[in-house]
Amino acid sequence: MPIYPSAEFLTSYDAGRGQSYYVFATHASFEEMVRYYAVVLDERGDRVFDWPATHVFETGRFREDRMAFPPSVTIKDFTWNGSPGYLAPTPEARQRYATVIQIVPPPRAE
Repeated sequence: MPIYPSAEFLTSYDAGRGQSYYVFATHASFEEMVRYYAVVLDERGDRVFDWPATHVFETGRFREDRMAFPPSVTIKDFTWNGSPGYLAPTPEARQRYATVIQIVPPPRAE
């Protein structure tokens, strides 16, 4: 899965069923992230929420019997409604980010 060049890795979670998802953040705008992923994934994606703006790019077929989440890239705007941004949850990275990127790759091959 492509990762925006200046995105910073924040954390990962075990989603179950052999999947993990990865959370990145960036100071780039939501609109810039949507344009970037539309180009690199060659996909338009879908705006699933207007407030806060959330855009999802499905990158693979969801198989309910093998997956916890569909393979995807989700972009979320954390500056909506005048918010100063997403506050990183780690003590060493106490800064705010405009946009958060969640990447869910397909399950690991067994």
